[in-house]
Parts: sequence; C-alpha cells; structure tokens
Amino acid sequence: MHTKETSSKMTPVTRREVLGLYRKIFRIAKKWQSVSGQMEDTIKEKQYIINEAKTLFQKNKNLTDPEVIHQCIEECKARVEIGLHYNIPYPRPIHLPPMGLAQKHGRTFQKQEKLRKLSKPVYLKSYDEIS
Repeated sequence: MHTKETSSKMTPVTRREVLGLYRKIFRIAKKWQSVSGQMEDTIKEKQYIINEAKTLFQKNKNLTDPEVIHQCIEECKARVEIGLHYNIPYPRPIHLPPMGLAQKHGRTFQKQEKLRKLSKPVYLKSYDEIS
C-alpha cells in the first residue's frame, strides 16, 4: 500500500499500476469481512485498510526515484496478497534477530543493524515508519 505519485517522472504504465493498486485496496475494503464475523470487527478492519492506504499513498505521493517507487509497489502487492491469504488486514508479525550485547556504536552494532534491516520482509518496510 505504498505509492501514489503524480510526478512527471512517473511513467504512464507505473502511474496506471499505482492507481490500479489504490483502487484495488478500496474495493477490498468495501467487500472486507472479518474472520470473527462480528460487525464491529469488520468495521474496524475496513477502516484500518482505508486509513493505512490513504496514509501510505499520501506519504509517498512525491516519490520520483523509479527504484523506490518499484519497491513501494512490491510492498503494496505483498501486503495485499498476505492480507487476502490470511484474511487479516494487519501486517504479520516477524521476529527480528536480537541486538545482542553490542555497544551503541562501533562495527558490531553496525553489523547487527544491517542484519536486522536485511531480515525485515518487504511487506513491513513502511510499517515502522507510520506506526
């Protein structure tokens, strides 16, 4: 759920793909049914889907780097597919490697930070930024 850009650097194909994803998310939200079957859960989950999409697309609307735009599109697709597969709109939790006993500076800390970044799945790249 990640990119909506109106920049002239976005190709028409990319723009069409992004707008298609945006519309797809709202169609999913409109038809969404909670696993519990409870109306209040369904309403809460629908609202989460809509708010998450609006927040992330708005946050990324001015992106111009094609590589970053592509990463955002891939994250969006992954989150949509995972959400539909598990019937849960929220990001799936992951277990990142612990920070260990490294000092807050130095090579060991930098190495651990890099490993943590690399182990984060594509569908969670933006989750920490807006949560």
